[in-house]
Amino acid sequence: MSPVKPIPEGMHSVTPHLVCKGAAQAIEFYVKAFGAKAGGVMPTEDGRVMHAQITIGDSPVMLVDEFPEWGSFGPDAARPSPVTIHLYVDDADAVFKRAVDAGAKPLMPLADMFWGDRYGVLQDPFGHKWSIATHIKDLTPDEMKQAASAAMAEQCKE
Repeated sequence: MSPVKPIPEGMHSVTPHLVCKGAAQAIEFYVKAFGAKAGGVMPTEDGRVMHAQITIGDSPVMLVDEFPEWGSFGPDAARPSPVTIHLYVDDADAVFKRAVDAGAKPLMPLADMFWGDRYGVLQDPFGHKWSIATHIKDLTPDEMKQAASAAMAEQCKE
């Protein structure tokens, strides 16, 4: 008999667990927008999603429907999420466009950033914010500091 692993196979030390008003629809969105692979879904007797798991790239993401009776609420216009989930991809432009086409709202357009990423932020239809990035340039800490100072100086001119 093999010992039980403290971190199950395929899981990471930190795994997002999203509460979504409409978790089944959120899974469909994440498949279209981010190429997620749908995993198992555990429904309740009333049809809500008690637990689901998808995989985006190499990372698991867990989802659940809102359960007000348990104090579990997803973000909405009145209570936007304070958290941004960062997603590294091979082609930020393609993934950003695919997510917007699937119903995401752009919050910050894609641009080449001083830290070496092509980066933008969007909000999915369920109120969760996602930063989408592709690393395009390796920088030393000194180069990054200089680039940050130049970017801030440029911002102050505007």
